[in-house]
Amino acid sequence: MPVNVPTYASLFAEHARRLSQTHLRTLIPDPARGARLRHRDGPLLLDLSRQKLDVPALDALGAQLEASGWQAARDAMFAGDAINTSEGRAVLHTALRAGGSAMPSPAPVGARRDIEATLERIAELVDAIHDGRQEALGLPGTVTDVVNIGIGGSDLGPRLAVAALAPFRTPRVRSHFLTNVDGQAAYDLIRALDPRTTLVVMVSKTFTTQETLLNGNVLRGWIGEAYGGDERAVARHFLAVSANTEVAGGWGVPLRQIFPMWDFVGGRYSLWSAVGLSLALAIGMPGFRAVLAGGARMDDHFRSAPWQENLPALLALTEIWNRDVLGYPSRAVVPYADLLADLPSYLQQLEMESLGKSVTPQGAPVGQPTVPVVWGSVGTNAQHAYFQALHQGTEVVPLDLIGIVNPAHPLHGNHDALLSNLLAQAAALALGKTTEEALAENPAGGPALAAQRTFPGDRPSSVILLDALTPESLGALIALYEHKVFLLGHLWGINAFDQWGVELGKSIARQILPALRGEASDVPPLDAATCALIDEIRQRRT
Repeated sequence: MPVNVPTYASLFAEHARRLSQTHLRTLIPDPARGARLRHRDGPLLLDLSRQKLDVPALDALGAQLEASGWQAARDAMFAGDAINTSEGRAVLHTALRAGGSAMPSPAPVGARRDIEATLERIAELVDAIHDGRQEALGLPGTVTDVVNIGIGGSDLGPRLAVAALAPFRTPRVRSHFLTNVDGQAAYDLIRALDPRTTLVVMVSKTFTTQETLLNGNVLRGWIGEAYGGDERAVARHFLAVSANTEVAGGWGVPLRQIFPMWDFVGGRYSLWSAVGLSLALAIGMPGFRAVLAGGARMDDHFRSAPWQENLPALLALTEIWNRDVLGYPSRAVVPYADLLADLPSYLQQLEMESLGKSVTPQGAPVGQPTVPVVWGSVGTNAQHAYFQALHQGTEVVPLDLIGIVNPAHPLHGNHDALLSNLLAQAAALALGKTTEEALAENPAGGPALAAQRTFPGDRPSSVILLDALTPESLGALIALYEHKVFLLGHLWGINAFDQWGVELGKSIARQILPALRGEASDVPPLDAATCALIDEIRQRRT
């Protein structure tokens, strides 16, 4: 067991035993409890009143958080200490949006200066394209479509934000995202676009990412055909966001069209940086700065609010309770907003790549469960897919239910129905329906049918309501989850800012590729099962 990392299941076992005897039906009516579990910051309301917690259990969790020294750890992150210990790096995604903060930033001055200079470069580019002056920057005479090529954090954040903020998009350019190495998406895209009016944003910190380079080469060849192979003309169509300027330039992106990435920002925290270039092109620079301001507002809240009212802290404590104390292995994220359809995928990476660790930075076992499996899809579609299992299945799955109070469209009848479904599912999961109630509804059905129509309830959910889905509220929502992840890493005693787990499969794939193509005789030894499949694939190819 690592030093100073408690076993939460044992610490809070007595609270869990006590609450196991009390149904949420009994807990929810308590107004004092509701007030402790329902808090707002600006446009965002967090309601944890349907979690299997009461005030004594919450206070015990909070006391453990206070004893952990979370404020000092939080402040070290904001100040730029090298808290990513395995890579010796600072973690300064919060500095990317510090210009919108009401509190002074403790981040290093040099980093803040570089960030603001990059924002000014982004603004110059975005304004030029939106005003039709892009030729002055060496870009194509007309830009109608922007293709973001990246994977993981170089795709999921911008993709989520561009889709979520569709009502704020400029009509001047259309946005597209190309991520997977599967050639079908690239093939379909190039058949739909005009190469002479397409601008490509290549996003890769190292500029060695296989998927990104393969797709980039496809688009470079496609654009090159339109110009008869004129490399100077082709280069006008490419921007890059990378820390490896030399390689990006060698690939064919002019230096003036390369935007920086920094070691102090991990990919899954990089939307706020030049990685958000495609978002800025989609919604304009004022909109992009509003996203930053929304994140900065949540930063201020996280830095200043006591844990009892601190939304990220409360969300993290709830996860500790559900994952470690009650033992629930997964969590569903169900946004009741089609514009947030990409949120579950975004949170999968943010949480599972950050917290999918089983050892501490000292190499010792964590000693307790860490990140749950994160999954989900939009409501009300989800209700007609897997909510049967959530209501009556043998596994309890906590949920995050996310709704929008004021829609961006005038179809208020539809929206009222959508919100009523969100509220109804939260209530039904918590309250359930007893066998006696089911029998009273249909006495002729008898006990067997009543048992099948019984809902156990007592199934926890968190409700997050945004006043409206705006750049500011989206920024606040994303920052809320980022800070929750930071606190969970702190409480579990793991490094939430490296991702060694993604490397092994990549390195083996590099060994397999030449064997699959039959290109090399000196391929490193591969296991028998892999060799058998390689042989099968090669024999079946037409």
